[in-house]
Amino acid sequence: MSLFVSDEVLSKVVNMVGGEDAVRIVSILKKTDKSTDEEISNKTDIRLNEVRKILYRLYDYSLVTCERLRDEKTGWFIFYWKLQPDQAEGFIHNQKRKILEKLESRLDYELSHNFYSCLTEGCERVTFEDAMETFFRCQKCGKLLQHNDNSKIVERLKEKIASIHQEFD
Repeated sequence: MSLFVSDEVLSKVVNMVGGEDAVRIVSILKKTDKSTDEEISNKTDIRLNEVRKILYRLYDYSLVTCERLRDEKTGWFIFYWKLQPDQAEGFIHNQKRKILEKLESRLDYELSHNFYSCLTEGCERVTFEDAMETFFRCQKCGKLLQHNDNSKIVERLKEKIASIHQEFD
């Protein structure tokens, strides 16, 4: 694992988490060591409340960090935000792990069921148990259900799972 991701990858991750406004906020944070939410709001013309909301969302994914200091004059807290681009790789890794879990779950489902369909576009395939309940008739169009070969789906799932496992190695 490298310590830093490219600016392009960082922008894509930030866009996934917080949208285009988050990308604008991060571009400001890239240029400074740390900034307050008010400074960011002024530089991006994004409303202060929206800036804070996005910063907290980025904070939830550890893409930014903050330092909280008390203003001596007002007694209010001032938050200084700092970008943590090295955390983007961890975010990507976690997202891939979640996708892998979903794919493996889907593969288990595909392997443990027999499927039936009427082969009509727009109609869904159903499990053997559901087909039995409808006497092997399609719920939507009423046609006779036929066994549905899911070997291509299983093969594609296995390929995708292997590809993601290879990325982790």
